[in-house]
Amino acid sequence: MAELKTHEVPKTKARSYLGKARQFLEVSTTSLGSERYDAALLLAIHAGLSACDAVTVALRGVRSIEPDHLRAADLLEAAAREAEDVQQHASQLRGLLKVKNLVEYEDRRVSAREAETGSKRAERLVNWAASVVDRAWI
Repeated sequence: MAELKTHEVPKTKARSYLGKARQFLEVSTTSLGSERYDAALLLAIHAGLSACDAVTVALRGVRSIEPDHLRAADLLEAAAREAEDVQQHASQLRGLLKVKNLVEYEDRRVSAREAETGSKRAERLVNWAASVVDRAWI
C-alpha cells in the first residue's frame, strides 16, 4: 500500500475537529427530522470525516489529505490501531464514504432510510471519537 498523504496538526487541535464533527452531526439530525435527506446524509458524512480527523490528530498529530476520502479510514486504522473497536469504526466511516458521490454528485435523491443509516453511523463515530480524544488528555 502506498504511503498515506497526511498533514501535521498539533494534537491540541483534536477538540476543534471533534467540535466540527458534533456540529455536523447535530445539523444532520435536524435535517433528518425535517425530511431533508440529502443534507442529512452529506452532513453525516462530514461528521464522520471530522470525527476521524479528531482521532488521528489526538493520537498521532496528523490528518488525511488524500484526494480519495476512503484512505482516511486507512489512516484511522493505522493511527488508532491500539484504540478499542478501531476496525468497527473504520468500517463505519467506509460505509459513509461509499455514498458520498451519490449524495454530492448524482441526481438520485437520498431515501429516508439511507439518511437514517448514515446519521446513525456518524453518531457512533462521533461518540467513539469523543471517548478517544478524552482519553488522549488533549
